[in-house]
Amino acid sequence: MSINTQKVTKTPKVSVLMPVYKTPENYLREAVESILNQTYTDFEFLILDDCPDKPVEQIVKSYKDKRIKYTKNPKNFGISDSRNKLIDMAQGEYLAVMDHDDVSLPERFAKQVAFLDLHKEIGVVGTWYERFPDSKIKKRYVIDSQIKRDLMYNCSILHPSSMIRKSVLLQNNIRYKAEFSPAEDYALWIQLIGKTKFANIPEELFLYRRHQSNTSKLQLTKMLEVSKQIRNYNQQIHPDLYSSATRCTNYIPFFFKRRQKGCSYYYKICNFIKIHQQEKIIM
Repeated sequence: MSINTQKVTKTPKVSVLMPVYKTPENYLREAVESILNQTYTDFEFLILDDCPDKPVEQIVKSYKDKRIKYTKNPKNFGISDSRNKLIDMAQGEYLAVMDHDDVSLPERFAKQVAFLDLHKEIGVVGTWYERFPDSKIKKRYVIDSQIKRDLMYNCSILHPSSMIRKSVLLQNNIRYKAEFSPAEDYALWIQLIGKTKFANIPEELFLYRRHQSNTSKLQLTKMLEVSKQIRNYNQQIHPDLYSSATRCTNYIPFFFKRRQKGCSYYYKICNFIKIHQQEKIIM
């Protein structure tokens, strides 16, 4: 009797997508190890190096884990094209976004996979997170209706904490748009409105590192400019949703004004007292 010893390759349930670019070694190691230490193990870990002049190959390959697949761009592609390349490389049903300087807590994948398996109508699920080193807990809106309304003004799902149903991107031919970098993540969520539903798991399952080299700091002016373009884009393609998320009321002219932007409310009294309030998070 002959025994078939051919190795059967199993398609992973999750593809972890992590572009890297001149990442400091200590940040990169923390990010990589946080993925390898996930309690959920059925994933491939795609690491795409977008800096051929200063690669991190030696650091990545010091980890002897078969789930890691390291690739290097022949030239600098930029963040949006690199993210799209990772999507094309991915074999998994779900795409776990990860940034090269953050930390995923051990239960992140297990809870996101369980959530997407249970809620077939949800195409994107993020999480609450802790910003470090200042240890601030950031709670985002949880249900789809609040998230979509708030997306008219704010990026209501932290991109590197998200897990995306790959079929939603493929069926709708949706990709990251380079013209909206460095706010390409915000633009992606806007494109997905009406194509799927959103959610955030109300648990801190992610650590977002804040430092001087963050893209949001280095390219702050450009990010604010692009975010304004995205809001104008929102107004054109989602006029009803944009209208419901944007209101300005003068209760008494020149005395009391209330303005709604997404799920935030701004009050101005006598034109000099300002109050900012947000909707209660519906669990």
